[in-house]
Amino acid sequence: MTRPRAVLLVANEAAPYSRGLRVARSLAEQGFEVEIAAVTGRDLPAEEHDGDVMLRRYRPRGRWARYATGRPTARGGFARYRDMAVKAFAWPVHVRGWWEALRRDLPPADLYHAFGILTVPIALELAAAARRRGRAGRVVYDVIDVILESNNYATVPAPLLAWYSRRERRWVRRADAIVTVNDAIADHLAQVWPVRERPTVLLNCQPRWKAPEPRPDLIRKAAGIPPERRVVLFLGRLGRERGLEEAADAILRLDEAALVMLGFGAWADRLRERDADPRYAGRHFTLPAVHPDDVPAWTASADVSVVAVPANSLNQRLSSPNKFWESLSAGTPVVVGRDLVVMRSIVEADGLGAVADPADPDDVARALREVLDQPTGAYVAMRRRCLEVTRDRYNWETAVVPYLETVAGLVGDTTGG
Repeated sequence: MTRPRAVLLVANEAAPYSRGLRVARSLAEQGFEVEIAAVTGRDLPAEEHDGDVMLRRYRPRGRWARYATGRPTARGGFARYRDMAVKAFAWPVHVRGWWEALRRDLPPADLYHAFGILTVPIALELAAAARRRGRAGRVVYDVIDVILESNNYATVPAPLLAWYSRRERRWVRRADAIVTVNDAIADHLAQVWPVRERPTVLLNCQPRWKAPEPRPDLIRKAAGIPPERRVVLFLGRLGRERGLEEAADAILRLDEAALVMLGFGAWADRLRERDADPRYAGRHFTLPAVHPDDVPAWTASADVSVVAVPANSLNQRLSSPNKFWESLSAGTPVVVGRDLVVMRSIVEADGLGAVADPADPDDVARALREVLDQPTGAYVAMRRRCLEVTRDRYNWETAVVPYLETVAGLVGDTTGG
């Protein structure tokens, strides 16, 4: 009997993409042949394996390939305005060259898991073609963020944004199932979209992790931080509107503490320059990202994590990113922004950290002290609570069950049970 095939569409380099990797591994365990179909990247191989999971990166092709970088493609005069019009009305134009490569080169599948709005249109097209070739051709649209209600689209003219929203709703009607990252977003989507039933929630939780004793000290060793200096960790994408400026200012208000950025992104070089700034000497470090499988040990090396990003859009307010769950699963308390309602409710319900105004470095420093300056017994108990809630409630093994049930309803039980 031929194994069912699943394709996970990721509109980035997947180098790696941790949510996609977790989903892929879980589907492989259920008996699927799994491919992650991502975008080609500089200095990255065209193919990689993660156990039974195949990762392939497809190079944009055809007439749209020149838009793939997202950079301006024409300068001055009519050509510039033509390109602006193309990018607006052929949205999302920068992935269309990748779509063309998938049309030509991606073998058909029974299940297409579309991570985000940039992948669902091509997933629907590929699924229809797969059905004509005898495959099940089902589509799961994974709403990884409420992107059209994010600051990324804040400057898009209202009529154009309304048109984008109508297009997304049409895609939603055609998808076989909708998945999203938390209950708050699921409730929001159920109100604003023409969904047949409430989206399935697949939290960004991490696999259960058993913390070693003594806990790891990888960050201090990598950065050369003395043992008496507490480590405040920012984990993930390094860029604008992440609270990085405020966190850097807050760290100077603390005694014996250093801010460590562990990640990647547009601000990486800028932050490394700050590492060398005499004002931040010994208090500010930028380290490269590590593989998702290694994140728990690195995160456990920190004394507290900071996720104090500004909640300047619905998408931000309802977010619950990987970095939040990665911190808790490693037993590391978290300081979260006061208007990040999903994360704040979890932190406050179980005493897993503190809450701060992300725009106020003084208040961020106050929240960090609230965690770091506790009596030793109280601090140890807080770390233990983080581990306990992720072991008992917030873990991938528990979170993935409704998703796998949804998939089984679409393509059948692949385990033979």
